[in-house]
Amino acid sequence: MSTIVLGISGALNHDPSAALYVDEKLVAAAEEERFIRDKHAKGKMPLEAAKFCLEYAGIKPDAVDVVAVPFAPISILSPARWHFAKRYWYAPDRALDALLNGNRRYRRYRERVFGLLRELGIDPANVEFEPVEHHLAHASSAYHLSGFQEKTAIMGVDGKGEYATTFFGYGENGRIHKIKEFYDPDSLGGLYGAITQYLGFEMLDGEYKVMGMAPYGDPSKYDFSRLIDFDGKNFKINTHLVNTVGVRRYKQDGVGFYFSQKLVDWLGPKREGDIADEPYIDYAATIQALFEEVVLKLMDYYLGDIIKETGKLAFSGGGALNVKLNQKIIARDEVKELFVQPASGDAGTAVGAASYALKLRGIQPEPMGHVYLGPKYSNDECIRACEQHPENPKYEIIDQVPQRIAKILADGNPVAWFQGRMEFGPRALGGRSIVGCPSVKGVADRINEQIKFRERWRPFCPSMLDRVAPEMFKVDHPAPFMTFTFEVEEEWKTRVPEVVHEDGTARAQALKREYNPRYYELMEEMEKLTGNGVVLNTSLNRRGEPMVCSPTDALNMFFGSDLQYLIMEDVLVIKNN
Repeated sequence: MSTIVLGISGALNHDPSAALYVDEKLVAAAEEERFIRDKHAKGKMPLEAAKFCLEYAGIKPDAVDVVAVPFAPISILSPARWHFAKRYWYAPDRALDALLNGNRRYRRYRERVFGLLRELGIDPANVEFEPVEHHLAHASSAYHLSGFQEKTAIMGVDGKGEYATTFFGYGENGRIHKIKEFYDPDSLGGLYGAITQYLGFEMLDGEYKVMGMAPYGDPSKYDFSRLIDFDGKNFKINTHLVNTVGVRRYKQDGVGFYFSQKLVDWLGPKREGDIADEPYIDYAATIQALFEEVVLKLMDYYLGDIIKETGKLAFSGGGALNVKLNQKIIARDEVKELFVQPASGDAGTAVGAASYALKLRGIQPEPMGHVYLGPKYSNDECIRACEQHPENPKYEIIDQVPQRIAKILADGNPVAWFQGRMEFGPRALGGRSIVGCPSVKGVADRINEQIKFRERWRPFCPSMLDRVAPEMFKVDHPAPFMTFTFEVEEEWKTRVPEVVHEDGTARAQALKREYNPRYYELMEEMEKLTGNGVVLNTSLNRRGEPMVCSPTDALNMFFGSDLQYLIMEDVLVIKNN
């Protein structure tokens, strides 16, 4: 008999998702936002995502054995609740609630999960319910899916789970051991998120925009050390300035932020609009440098000996999506290989909770080689979407798709590329992508201005043949998921300038043929035409929208932009200009 585990995340946080394991195999995983078209789907439960997982796997609801969730009760004997209460003394309602009713959020969450299960046709009384601590779910999603056999250092950095914000531990023989946790409000993810808000972006969405802005600024112009009291092994956030709640919050038009009026008095007015100018680019550079310094020093202190022993590190949590930090980690001599969970944010905790539940039942999850875990659509479904669409798109069925599309790209045209199963996690990796030719001057600006409608200074990323990566980058390290930046060799900066960022780096996907043969073949065709087995790749969506999921989503996005070409499986749609 198979063991079937359904992982569910959502409701208490952002990016609700569902993941389904049948024994050791991750059969399906998806984020709710893609189905309901609500970016990050904050506060929602993953009803449509869970339905998809069960339907795709052909599993009836009553066949599910275990439901795992990434939140668990935290004992009053834990230092977590006491730390929270002490540090939030200035918000006594929160402080007392943590002590007297510290698992209220978990209980509320459990009830919403049970409600979701009933909607799915699963009787909560007939399944094993496995609550997993949030940071253990993050840790499992990285360690248990890394494929590492050796003793492995584990790091988790995010905003917060139940109370924990930062996790250091190790994995050995399949078991996860905690070494050190830090608790809310002492959160490095929260600190970065608060400055993200101050810089005019949405917290839990715009952190990568701050990271993209940072290379344009000078981190030496400002000193942000007053934001954090850090001695190399412990840190304490200055909650007079950031990670604020209640009365300390800066408010604008009735909206409260995670920074205070004192921060505004110190640094000047909150940034507004789309312009990346001084001093804000310097602030972005400064917070990025501070974040890197603190995480690296904590990593050295708590995990240094383990990393020196085996060279293996698994990293998850929203902070693990900071690709510039990851570049610094890989540059360490003692780090032989870094595995970053590709869905490191809270979406990935559905996979983490499920994989942790599997391990408790003696089943080792298989390594995560790819993230093509969402829905796929047939040519007939793509044609039906075209025929039902109000724009009456002109379409044709083509053969030799990689060859035809490579020619369009080489001629300087971006193409919406909708192929196979949708990706799980925040990165488009050749399932739901906009692709372009990275040697065509101005193609990145064109996509930014006419298609994505996003800030000009945001970088675009290269997807490449796996054999090209060691030639293009100064460091040879696996890069399947766009979770790292690498310094680009001088020759390649001129060969593919449209995917090289301001600081001479690129956030790369080095693809193995077995995981996405058609996308691989597209790059092979590009190599024949341009000499470079590389494409510019960005997610198939417009600013503020989730990545597209279905053919109808793709057509809506296509007709809401200046894109001229859309390929959905073998169905080519060309605008009638």
